[in-house]
Amino acid sequence: MTGLRMQKRVADKESEETMSLPKDFLWGGATAANQYEGGWNECGRGLANVDVTPWGPDRRKVMSGTAGVHSLDDSHFYPGLEAVDFYHHYKEDIALFAEMGFKVFRMSIAWSRIFPKGDEEEPNEEGLRFYEDVFRELKKHNIEPLVTITHFDCPMYLITEYGGWKNPKLIEFYKRLCQVLFTRFRPYVKWWLTFNEINMILHLPFMGAGLEFEEGEDREKAKYLAAHNELLASAWAVKIGHEVNPENMIGCMVAAGEFYPYSPMPEDVFLAQQKERENLMFIDVQARGEYPAYAKKLFERMGLDLGMTPEQEALLKDNPVDFISFSYYTSRCVSTRPDAGEQVGNAFKGVKNPYLKASDWGWAIDPLGLRTTMNSLYDRYQKPLFIVENGLGAKDVPDADGRVQDDYRIEYLQRHLQAMKDAVELDGIPLLGYTAWGCIDLVSASTGEMSKRYGFIYVDRDDQGHGTLKRLKKKSFDWYKKVIATNGEDLTNE
Repeated sequence: MTGLRMQKRVADKESEETMSLPKDFLWGGATAANQYEGGWNECGRGLANVDVTPWGPDRRKVMSGTAGVHSLDDSHFYPGLEAVDFYHHYKEDIALFAEMGFKVFRMSIAWSRIFPKGDEEEPNEEGLRFYEDVFRELKKHNIEPLVTITHFDCPMYLITEYGGWKNPKLIEFYKRLCQVLFTRFRPYVKWWLTFNEINMILHLPFMGAGLEFEEGEDREKAKYLAAHNELLASAWAVKIGHEVNPENMIGCMVAAGEFYPYSPMPEDVFLAQQKERENLMFIDVQARGEYPAYAKKLFERMGLDLGMTPEQEALLKDNPVDFISFSYYTSRCVSTRPDAGEQVGNAFKGVKNPYLKASDWGWAIDPLGLRTTMNSLYDRYQKPLFIVENGLGAKDVPDADGRVQDDYRIEYLQRHLQAMKDAVELDGIPLLGYTAWGCIDLVSASTGEMSKRYGFIYVDRDDQGHGTLKRLKKKSFDWYKKVIATNGEDLTNE
């Protein structure tokens, strides 16, 4: 073999080694208790904000905190009460996840299953035993749990009696929850997230933080005060989690997606930067340990005093997260022009991007936007990333054989996974793992529908709650199994 041929072979080998995901990459799927678990009235569980959020035209009003809904009634259907009943199907579901080859399973804790009212001194043992059983089942299949402590989940008692996260007393109740979870589940759980999509408090405040607003109340001030309380609570979670087990990996979680200016008009470019900062403020505090200058000036203009003490400043500074996790479904486009077409179906207001196709629910499909988002986050924070939600909500219809031929989902995921790999392999982004959202069909958080399906596994249930709850593998089930088995090297649909 000539020297040139040898050099080429070595170069090819080095290229091959760099052009692959880490061998310990965490492949898996993601769910949330309020959309998946069910069992709302079992084992002493209390009522939560997500339980009283109905399906139908009143849903958005409730999620925004303007409906004043505190209980269940006979005129609405509440899809989160039963969801798809993981509570009684967890062994079956985990076996299916293991068959796909999951290395990690992202799930969340229903706060009101551990503390039914939220302010009790002692936890509910039945609730703890349920999650312990789930973690043991995952361990049996060599699947790591990635646990979100609070995923749009707040006990209703904390809302009606304390005002939700507007009240700083919730920090103490959250600390108690964290102490219990970190201590009890130390043998099973190493990966944790503090709050799901913490920035959603600005867009759907009742769903995000149990916030309701009174007539004449300054809603923007209330939302940022509640966000401040959650950010302090998140720092406490990091502190407690590392004290209980120094091996714990604790991350933040944000609803991400790059904001594009609709045009190169300077006003559009600046608006996109401003909208991006609304999201980044939350990660700035959790990853850097302090509020950025632009946030401080915003609060000054609002006349908002956070009441920050030196002790709180030290808490934030001394307890940054270990990694940054995020959801990515779509990029966003914004404009100062009133004639730009509105993008529908998303909690984040914006305009339609004329260069991108959209999903059945109007979400722009932008695989390159995932790579752009990953680069933006890593450039800013230099912390490992974790993609904990990504997927396509679509209308899946089983064929005569009960099979869902979801090639459209495979194509969506192919393109996004390739963009993810490019960010790792070509841009050098350190990425811990990828958990596809709604790896099994569950209730849509935004619409309350079952017909907006994301999973590799079909669940027989419709928007009105009818169905057998039978689980069926879709075509994408075997495709994702192959993706995991090859560590992302084979994305083909064959």
